[in-house]
Amino acid sequence: MGSMKTVLITGGAGFIGINTASHYINKNFKVIILDNFSRKGVEKNIEWFKKSHKKGYSIIKYDLRHKSSRLDSIVREADIIFHFAGQVAVTTSVLEPYDDFLTNALGTLHLLESIRKSKKNPILVYSSTNKVYGDLEGIAVKELKTRYAFKELLKGVDEKAPLDFHSPYGCSKGCADQYIRDYSRIYGIRSVVFRQSCIYGPHQYGYEDQGWVAWFLIAGVLGKKISIYGSGKQVRDLLHVDDLIRAYDLAINNIKITNGQIYNIGGGYDNSLSIWLEFGPLLESLLKKKLNVKFAKTRPGDQAIFIADTTKAKRDFGWKPKINLTKGIKNLYEWIKENESEFT
Repeated sequence: MGSMKTVLITGGAGFIGINTASHYINKNFKVIILDNFSRKGVEKNIEWFKKSHKKGYSIIKYDLRHKSSRLDSIVREADIIFHFAGQVAVTTSVLEPYDDFLTNALGTLHLLESIRKSKKNPILVYSSTNKVYGDLEGIAVKELKTRYAFKELLKGVDEKAPLDFHSPYGCSKGCADQYIRDYSRIYGIRSVVFRQSCIYGPHQYGYEDQGWVAWFLIAGVLGKKISIYGSGKQVRDLLHVDDLIRAYDLAINNIKITNGQIYNIGGGYDNSLSIWLEFGPLLESLLKKKLNVKFAKTRPGDQAIFIADTTKAKRDFGWKPKINLTKGIKNLYEWIKENESEFT
């Protein structure tokens, strides 16, 4: 990647967006942050970003649900585009399916159309989700003492698993995911789709419906009640945001191989845990106190277990996670403690 290229980040004020923006500013890229500023906490991210970086970026308020020539002119400047803007919670999509579609599916189509007009032929990196696999109906699961486990998948779920969206959120993200793949095939747009597991790290203003790792830590620090939906044995693989951004870099640097491809990206087996029976004790030892927990029934579209098989990413661009769970969660906890006043 040459000097002074321009990176456009949709949803750039959000958790992954602001970390990505900071990373590329530090690598001497020009950065355009595009966001509609609808999510709680993003203004704090922007405040931090402006304090940390004095130049080399612009911040544009724009809502991708609206198509305009303004979007065409913004996209025209970009060499690399990260598309993070979206509605991010399954629960919200169940309550507001139409808005979820406009944001995730139509918003993506608007962006793709602007990219199609660009003479720069920018690289597009899309953050999709493991939710496109639905509840993995065909995959046998067993129940152990503290977690659910796959009976046969020794490395987790790979990209060949059938798509089964299972929620409005799964549908809208899956629709965008497939549009990007096919715009790559039909129009030659250079793209990489990442179906991401649970991403966590600093600048994550998690809440109950999304960003649960951060939310549990925030609730624990502030002494708020934590609701566990289901048995608490549901398993997720966790990936620190720094590891994710390293994957983005490697995928872009190897675009000849990664172009048009889809990758499952997560922490894998080594960085998986059950959301309460294993994460709970870890949290309580970190916080040095018992936490206030109540159990409720499982929510629609909630997978019993998801662990990403990242073999394809390792094979194609030499990536694997480096930051283990204990270190990563401690890092997020320290950031929350330092910024405790922001959450009250």
